[in-house]
Amino acid sequence: MNRSDAVRFLTTKPYKLGHLLGFTKLKPIHNRWIISMIKGKEDKTLQASRGTYKTTCVSIALALIMILLPNKRIMFMRKTDTDVKEVIKQVAKILKSPQIQVFVQAIYGIQLRLVVESATEISTNLTSDIKGTSQLIGIGMGSSLTGKHFDIIFTDDIVNINDRISKAERERTKTIYQELQNVKNRGGRIFNTGTPWHKDDCFSIMPEAEKYNCYHEEIKEIISDEELAELKENMLPSLFCANYELRHIASEDVIFTNAKTGADPSLIEQAKYSHVDASYGGEDGTAFTIAKRQEKTLYVFGKLYHKHVEDCMDEIIKYKDGFMGNKIWCEDNGDKGYLAKEFKKKNQRAVTYHESMNKFLKITTYLKGEWDNIVFVEGTDEEYIQQILDYNENAEHDDAPDSLASICRLMYSKPSEETRRIPQIYDGKRRI
Repeated sequence: MNRSDAVRFLTTKPYKLGHLLGFTKLKPIHNRWIISMIKGKEDKTLQASRGTYKTTCVSIALALIMILLPNKRIMFMRKTDTDVKEVIKQVAKILKSPQIQVFVQAIYGIQLRLVVESATEISTNLTSDIKGTSQLIGIGMGSSLTGKHFDIIFTDDIVNINDRISKAERERTKTIYQELQNVKNRGGRIFNTGTPWHKDDCFSIMPEAEKYNCYHEEIKEIISDEELAELKENMLPSLFCANYELRHIASEDVIFTNAKTGADPSLIEQAKYSHVDASYGGEDGTAFTIAKRQEKTLYVFGKLYHKHVEDCMDEIIKYKDGFMGNKIWCEDNGDKGYLAKEFKKKNQRAVTYHESMNKFLKITTYLKGEWDNIVFVEGTDEEYIQQILDYNENAEHDDAPDSLASICRLMYSKPSEETRRIPQIYDGKRRI
């Protein structure tokens, strides 16, 4: 293989290189993606269903740019430093492979060596840049960009689940992305890959995306109809729509938006109220909520379990005791007080109540009325928050919003204008 043949192969059939490296599931569509990453001149955004090997394509493209354009300075950005390190490690592994050594020998007549190799930086003996800057630098979104300049910038999955549940996170991601325009050298480019999570996330300010959803003919070669059906069955509808269909559920179905997260867990220590929405089998889950009000703000910690309540009681008690919580409230409609008795056997203070209010009315009255005051503390299950954000009258699962709405009702003291006409709910002589 001579120099021309080697360059031609790498620039026209990079997915075949992927096959040689062990990435045997790459298809012709991936070939087009990698070529676009290597040869493109303009800023570009590529969106494709999750699980379609976008990041694998980015890893191969990064390695090939370092070989074919060794004096270009490349930045790779993901959400966190940990996410960055995974990809940098894969790029280094590709560069050190015997297959790449064959191509480099044919093109340059030398053996490829990594002169810099760390968790976040790679440089080879191919570069002749005298500045001493590494060819590839990986940066998480929490790192400083001050004084940095690059010819090519890749962003991969900088929008994730945190952007879905938090408006503050969406705005932070946008601010960092906009700063990349100052980091990009004149004549450089930014290539963005990922999947959308929210209609107002960072993709809304990127170049219009080239999209490949789960129904695209070439994507169906990667994700079978059977796999897709299983994914759809086991995911919340809004997550499936965003991450596989690359669309967002109509806003008129949305009741809860812009969850506030990240509060210090110490803010709910010695909480008076905790609640268990129990599952006794079937498709429903068990939700645990503990909350404490500090002035107007209601701080909430929530856990969601896909199992029978008896199988997660000990963990619920661990969390409740960890926050030095007081009582656990349990509905007795279905179990006649069984769960409360089981908690009492474990030396827990448990209080029962009889539910007589329509669930949708309870959630849209009490939880909706408190929503702007609620902040979720660190450690709350992301799926717990997701289930609230996805709630509507026809939702298949409502364990988390039901549990949190019950807490909000327990804390209820003065009706808002929206709830003033809602009748008070009583359990015997005690208003709940």
